[in-house]
Amino acid sequence: MGQSVNLGKPADFGKTATWEKPANSGKTAKQEQPLRVIGIIAEYNPFHSGHRYQIEEAKKRTGADWCIVAMSGDFVQRGGPAVYSKYLRAEMALSCGADLVVELPSAFAVSSAEDFAACGVALLTGLGAVDVLCFGSEDGEIHRIQTAARILAEEGGDFSALLSRGLRSGLSWPQARNQALLEMAEKDRDFPLKPEEMGRLLGSPNNLLGIEYCKAILRQNSPLIPLTILRQGRGYHDKELEEGQASASAIRRILQKQEPPHDRGLSSHGKLAQEARPHIPRAIWSLYGQEPPVEANDLSEVLNFCLLSLKREGQDYTLYGDVSPEMARRLDNCLLQQTSWEGRIEQLKTRQYTYTRISRALLHIVLGLTAVKVQAYKAAGRAPYARILGFRRESRELLALVKQKTSIPLITKTADAPHILTGTALDMFTQDIYASHIRQALLSEKLGKPVRNEFNQPICIL
Repeated sequence: MGQSVNLGKPADFGKTATWEKPANSGKTAKQEQPLRVIGIIAEYNPFHSGHRYQIEEAKKRTGADWCIVAMSGDFVQRGGPAVYSKYLRAEMALSCGADLVVELPSAFAVSSAEDFAACGVALLTGLGAVDVLCFGSEDGEIHRIQTAARILAEEGGDFSALLSRGLRSGLSWPQARNQALLEMAEKDRDFPLKPEEMGRLLGSPNNLLGIEYCKAILRQNSPLIPLTILRQGRGYHDKELEEGQASASAIRRILQKQEPPHDRGLSSHGKLAQEARPHIPRAIWSLYGQEPPVEANDLSEVLNFCLLSLKREGQDYTLYGDVSPEMARRLDNCLLQQTSWEGRIEQLKTRQYTYTRISRALLHIVLGLTAVKVQAYKAAGRAPYARILGFRRESRELLALVKQKTSIPLITKTADAPHILTGTALDMFTQDIYASHIRQALLSEKLGKPVRNEFNQPICIL
């Protein structure tokens, strides 16, 4: 069943969690049990061949039987709607190696990398059946990622002081964090990572997300074993298609620049077939033409309406997640200069606020995600339920295993949720439904006809 694995404990996994069999090591009781399930936290926005490679490689390296994906729903971490619906993206994943897809709660799917990762780890841990958390990285070396994660998880005195200094100087939180770690690496000869190693780690988005996954495993004392796979193809933000595996960003760019077909999204996309097919698994080529892509600018009218409504009601914009007092003042000053979603971001952009930070702040306003709500969701464990989006019939044994081991309720039908969930968990689920209905309204507008909603949309079963 694949390689033997030294599992180690979460508290010291930086030293012991490896994917090479230790020399002359005796088998522990834990090691004698075969690894059955890998977990992946993803957006698949949209799914491409690099994602299929990750699933296949993770199964190959671990010898695991099944793959569970915790996937963002209808809105994503960069602060906008997913290019395709969660059900279509779940079908793409199930067609290319995933066995079960569950939805990442919307409040954390649109949050910072730290909260996104913490929610994903909590969700996969709560399912009880997942052995390994697999993620792609530009570094491809788990030890360095885990070392950085331990430093950030501990947040010692030197790091905290340097971080505070960077924030006071006007740096964004990610910039201040990176600068603090680099300064520690440069000043301390005994620092576990060299400055050049730290620079490479902190300069790559997937490395940073991997660090957050490992940090979450530590802080939650999760039994998940981290495994990183060297990312193939072009960079995360690369917009080019010509060489190697294209990024999701590049594929989105092609999708969004296409002329709408005459039947408003239902016909095949010829330009996609020509430019993007080499980067997409053949098994899902036809799925790309099933619905038109949705983008952030499709939210422009909704955003302007929300801002005007909050102003009339006298509500403070700072009640919403990621909206600082300075950002709220700037937003108020340009309120009547109504423009597109992208235009609003340009109005608010400063040295301190990244595009993604502003976009997430605006999305929190649209989705009604106040800071108080998000804090309550964190206190509830970030993932107090698992909503199933789809599974493969041939993986029914996996579903039975999850039902046996899960410590959190499983939701397969929207109408059943009020009978299964209570309190904050039910409020979180209701938030997910609200978010999906907003995106479904955008899709309906593009298609010129009603679309399925959360009460009549069945889960995907292949």
